[in-house]
Amino acid sequence: MLKKLNSFIFGKKRDLEDPKIFHRIALIPFLAWVGLGADGLSSSTYGPEETFRMLGSHPHLAVILAIATIGTIAIISYAYSRIIEHFPFGGGGYVIASTLLGPKAGLVSGAALLVDYVLTISVSIAAATDAFFSFIPIQYHPLKIYFGIIAIIGLSILNLRGLKESILFLMPVFLLFLATHAAIILGAVFGNLSALPQVANQIQTGFHNDMATIGIAGIIALCLRAYSFGCGTYTGIEAVSNGLAIMREPKVETGKRTMIYMATSLALTASGLILAYLLFQVVPVEGKTMNATLAERFVEFIFGRVGSLGHLFIIVTLIAEAALLVVAAQAGFIDGPRVMANMAADSWLPNRLSSLSDRLTIQDGILFMSIASVATLLYAHGHTATLVVMYSINVFITFTLSEISMIRFWIKSRFKYQDWKKKISVHITGLILCSLILVINLYEKFFEGGWVTLAITVSLIILCVAIKRHYQNVRKNLTRLNDILAEIPKEPQAAFSALNPSAHTAVLMVGDHLGLGIHSLYTIQRLFPNYFQNFIFVSVGVVDSAAFKEQEVVSSVRNHTEELLKKYTMMARNLGLAADYHMAVDTDVVEGSIEICKTIAKKYPRAFIFCGKLIFQKESLFYRFLHNDTAYALQRELQFTGVSCMVLPVRVLS
Repeated sequence: MLKKLNSFIFGKKRDLEDPKIFHRIALIPFLAWVGLGADGLSSSTYGPEETFRMLGSHPHLAVILAIATIGTIAIISYAYSRIIEHFPFGGGGYVIASTLLGPKAGLVSGAALLVDYVLTISVSIAAATDAFFSFIPIQYHPLKIYFGIIAIIGLSILNLRGLKESILFLMPVFLLFLATHAAIILGAVFGNLSALPQVANQIQTGFHNDMATIGIAGIIALCLRAYSFGCGTYTGIEAVSNGLAIMREPKVETGKRTMIYMATSLALTASGLILAYLLFQVVPVEGKTMNATLAERFVEFIFGRVGSLGHLFIIVTLIAEAALLVVAAQAGFIDGPRVMANMAADSWLPNRLSSLSDRLTIQDGILFMSIASVATLLYAHGHTATLVVMYSINVFITFTLSEISMIRFWIKSRFKYQDWKKKISVHITGLILCSLILVINLYEKFFEGGWVTLAITVSLIILCVAIKRHYQNVRKNLTRLNDILAEIPKEPQAAFSALNPSAHTAVLMVGDHLGLGIHSLYTIQRLFPNYFQNFIFVSVGVVDSAAFKEQEVVSSVRNHTEELLKKYTMMARNLGLAADYHMAVDTDVVEGSIEICKTIAKKYPRAFIFCGKLIFQKESLFYRFLHNDTAYALQRELQFTGVSCMVLPVRVLS
């Protein structure tokens, strides 16, 4: 019953042996635009608003900021298109910084990205509840945070089912947002064409007054402040580069086309909303977003008053906006776990975070992002402004490091590319813009909540360093087991016989570490001298998120696993033992191993399973978190099926 319920909620297990499996779950440009572009597009619901609010009594400066917004989006998105060309397997800022600037810079970028994607979810959900509650009486607004938590849980379940399924489910919301906001922006621009001379005159008068009162320096300072406060507008641009691994072949072309879709829609929407605020003379209203007020002004302009039809349009617009913000949280669930998986593959984070579920989703990463985003939402009490302050700093740390990385790339590659000066100029411009926004944000927002983001990021970096150091120490301890390989004869010392199904059979679960596997073999012979006549080596080739990037990955993992098992078998035969191997390819070691062990137990009734388990001198909760209890889990499952299993301890000095 539990299996049926699990299958109903999360879906049936995907078949890794299906040669078209990667093609079926990979995203075409349009779906990638919906899944990843929603993050960038949704930031237009709060980024332009923050920009316009900062102008205060100088709304005429919105024209400058609308142009600056288009220019910034164009530069950053073009820079990331170049990154897509040179890093076709994705990974975004973490992989770029790690490759071009070194592991330490990569760690900083990766930690900043992780915090950023947690905040992507919490900011999007908080802004969504703000939009939804804009037409609900203010006395019900304390319920916003509970709606936000429910939305995060719902998104988690959707993403656990599968990435493509969640995007298809949410796609109508994305299209509805585009339709309603395009109507408002076009209505604001074309509806005020006859009043453009008057608007232009008001803007010109405003500039003259500003020059007389605050001067050119004051205008620049005010624009820079408003520009930096609206930097949340640009926060989703990197999502395409990070998520390149989930796109359909050819990945580079798919990624670049997705980037064009995202940049164009974001630039037109964000700049259009800023101009619409100006043209409709929108001012902040307590308990409402500026987009809610803008929708009301648009309806009044079109219909003369807010009637039933106009009220319906406002509700639909705000629901579409709220729903798109929920869709935007997808970027956090898509790219956040992938950044974690890349860092886990480099041992900065627990190895389990790179594992795939039977639905080929990064299950542990999705659950971690859900818990962290709920905690962040609760910390900020669901206040969007507080979360935006925390959100906007980290993304520009990553942007800055990515631009520095690409500048170094082009300097090192200047002899290979004749047009390197042209290409490096884009990244230099992007670096100036990103570092300028970062510095202004740190100055303006440090004591408003920015310090919290930095403190969390620094704490995460310290934790990652501790995890990496632990894994390095474990590897050093395990290398002592490699000495045992020198004792194995290079040639067979005696003729080995074929396996006897009726004889006692030792089944050894082994992995990539040859020394550890052979150590287990010697341990069995020492504990049970001359008892076992058959020795079967079993290994499960694990397809994790780091490997699952292309169609041929299953064959590659299978070939690697088989080559490893052949080495084990050859070593055992060189010792004069009757040996063979069995293997499988799966996303989970325990599930794959159980099926193999059941098959072996049927053929060899006297089979006994042996699993290795690292045992630390000073066991702690920290160590247990970093190492899977695969051996105990396998032992528990096999004992329920009547197959005997023993865990062999492998001592590691803490």
